[in-house]
Amino acid sequence: MIPNIKEAREFLESKLAGFKPEVALITGSGLSDIAKALANPVKIAYGDIPGFPKPSIPGHEAQMSFGELAGKKVAILMGRIHLYEGRTLAEVTYPINVVDALGIKILIVTNAAGGINPQYKPGDLMIIEDQINFMGTNPLLGGLGENGGIKFLDMSQAYSPRLREKLDNAAEKLHMSIWRGVYLATIGPVYETPAEVKAFAWIGADAVGMSTVPEVIVARYHNIEVAGISCITNLAAGISGKKLSHDEVLEVAAAAQEKLSKLLAEFISTL
Repeated sequence: MIPNIKEAREFLESKLAGFKPEVALITGSGLSDIAKALANPVKIAYGDIPGFPKPSIPGHEAQMSFGELAGKKVAILMGRIHLYEGRTLAEVTYPINVVDALGIKILIVTNAAGGINPQYKPGDLMIIEDQINFMGTNPLLGGLGENGGIKFLDMSQAYSPRLREKLDNAAEKLHMSIWRGVYLATIGPVYETPAEVKAFAWIGADAVGMSTVPEVIVARYHNIEVAGISCITNLAAGISGKKLSHDEVLEVAAAAQEKLSKLLAEFISTL
């Protein structure tokens, strides 16, 4: 087991008093309102968990919240760590290894993303059907863990078809329009150029961001089933003519949180 993971698991289990989460949810920039819906929440700061890195970016609250949501036992990771913060891939994906150590086998990832598909507009939601790793690196380089060795991982179903269907059904039940598309991740922290956006569209990307892909790779390494939702918080560079800013990302994410929270609650109720 990766150093500190056993210690982190034992620490969390000591705080949870027998509560065993079934589903984990990672919230992207400004998207953590869903945690307010947890019944009997237990909140644990990232900084208190052995080995757990702490985000440094606004919009990431840096705590785990455990509780019941829609009849399921849920662990919500409020905020994530990014490569552009100067962190290593081991730090970025450490929370996923902790999720696996806790025995959780369903992971929901959310993120704020720029819309490349010309049909998208700020505030829209997109079910992630597939991903493109444009980060130039991979969390499985050299093997995962002390004795992990190299694993040639099949990523043909990175995002579970079963869970995607449930997300579709949840959106339909709520009479909520939702897109389905491909998420591309860059390393950041700069936003993409208009030329890059044209290239990303050409290779099949519908949305672009700076996270999620390493987490999903490690989750699939652990055979964790993954569902993903992007909140389109801005139009990618060159599409609208506007300058991009993190403030706009947080503003649009805040406006879309109610819709996202309703979708997540309905979806989780079906798991």
